[in-house]
Amino acid sequence: MDRTELRRRIIDWLDDQYHFGEAEQKIGGDDASFLDRGILDSLGFVALIVWLEDLLHLTIDRKNINRENFDSMNKILDYVQQRLAGGQA
Repeated sequence: MDRTELRRRIIDWLDDQYHFGEAEQKIGGDDASFLDRGILDSLGFVALIVWLEDLLHLTIDRKNINRENFDSMNKILDYVQQRLAGGQA
């Protein structure tokens, strides 16, 4: 799955689970903090991680679930792309 498709799938998931069609607008920009902008709370991040693991058939090491890897759309996409390319992030 390419970056554009994954981004669209994440937006769709956010809309379905939390923001009812307003995720894109609430995010604002792909570097905006999901925590600071109220896109997801801590439980929402857990749900997102589980969904990503299921969708992409990968395991995300719990020590890598932090703001550095998951607090914006770009950070999520970068992390996932690195993992799918065989990186150990």
